[in-house]
Amino acid sequence: MQLNIQRPILYSYFRSSCSWRVRIALALKGIAYDQVPVNLVKDGGQQFSAEFKAVNPMQQVPALKIDGITITQSLAIIQYLEDTRPNPRLLPQDPKKRAQVRMISDHIASGIQPLQNTSILNKMGERKVEWAQQCITSGFQAIEQILQHTAGRYCVGDEISMADLCLVPQVGNAERFGVNLAPYPTITRINKALLELEAFKVSHPSRQPDTPPELRS
Repeated sequence: MQLNIQRPILYSYFRSSCSWRVRIALALKGIAYDQVPVNLVKDGGQQFSAEFKAVNPMQQVPALKIDGITITQSLAIIQYLEDTRPNPRLLPQDPKKRAQVRMISDHIASGIQPLQNTSILNKMGERKVEWAQQCITSGFQAIEQILQHTAGRYCVGDEISMADLCLVPQVGNAERFGVNLAPYPTITRINKALLELEAFKVSHPSRQPDTPPELRS
């Protein structure tokens, strides 16, 4: 495959957990890129603009322009990066471990995050925080149980994987909505270890071009 050498462009929102997953992957793989912020709140949501709809008809972030194509959906983006730039690996070569990584990733990306994303919460009115807490708590109960069988230092064994890229942003969401993390010691331990790594630090919402000054660190 011949790759276009033009610098990739990531359409992202600092607080978007889906965008955060992709930022971590790009950082881990050492891929330099430009970032175009898409504010999901300002002006009724910049993702609904005609300009951005031309980038992603689903009107969601992230979207990545790379190698002459535009890819949307965070896990599809990460899998493309894995296929075209496999070092370091984010999907284990062992089929069983690979399946476990995909399972945990999908539990978070399909089973937790969509239920508490901005578009859903905007419809919940005064129950917004309560709903988010409920969705995350239910999901984390399952993830904690799964990790008892898969985790080493990280979600699956001792190597960083796509599952870890999904876990950290979801813990960030949990903290933002005031979820009690005490019942999830494995999730908490893995999250703490990952946040000590440079790729996770530079990808953090508090360090993005569109992070508001009061939330910067």
